[in-house]
Amino acid sequence: PAVDRTMKYNILLPREYDSSTNRYPVLYLLHGLTQNYTVWGMANGAPFYAGLYDDLIVVMPDAGNSWYVNWTESEGGQTNNWESHIVEDVVNHVDWNFRTIARREGRALTGLSMGGYGAITMGLRNPDRFISIGSTSGALEHGRQAARRLRGEAPPRVPRDLTDAQRAEREARRRRANPFIGIEGFNSQVERTLQGREFVTAEDADAYDPFTLVERIESGALPHIYLDCGTEDRLISGARE
Repeated sequence: PAVDRTMKYNILLPREYDSSTNRYPVLYLLHGLTQNYTVWGMANGAPFYAGLYDDLIVVMPDAGNSWYVNWTESEGGQTNNWESHIVEDVVNHVDWNFRTIARREGRALTGLSMGGYGAITMGLRNPDRFISIGSTSGALEHGRQAARRLRGEAPPRVPRDLTDAQRAEREARRRRANPFIGIEGFNSQVERTLQGREFVTAEDADAYDPFTLVERIESGALPHIYLDCGTEDRLISGARE
């Protein structure tokens, strides 16, 4: 309901799930920009690593190219409350349908790149919902950079300079549906790139800036925070800060 779409997620259950009555903690894994809910299973090896422990449920949701934000303005008849989709729609659906530890102590949230930004930001906005939040090569400065542009403290983004042929090739690629996604009206990059405005004012962006959010939470209420990033990754400055 938060995005007015029928969505999908992948879920990985412990080997003993069907033969036990145990309740399990849940790790939510968020994909990066231009990726989708299948990437953790098909490319990033989540089933292998989860199988080393085999004592938790792993959920891999989808949020398009949304930055895991409740957009300030939605256009084209869309409803783009993607934070609410993850924190409410997906978490509640998992808790209702699987034997989870359905409280803060039973939930962790992490992600890659855009997903790292989403995990840290949503976790700091909803510290009562997640005990641990993490980021791998997270674009942690996304909200802060948007706020600076909206305040006129940083120049607007400049689109890449492409030839007509390159532009046509890029557009054709963006319109090509990915058959592995299988979500009606949400299979190509054109469909998965939202219509509207993510942030209208600098204050909208501040509300999704983890550097601002982390200062507002009492230390006793903070989730555990884990960060990693490659030393040659251009996003490492945000992680270090």
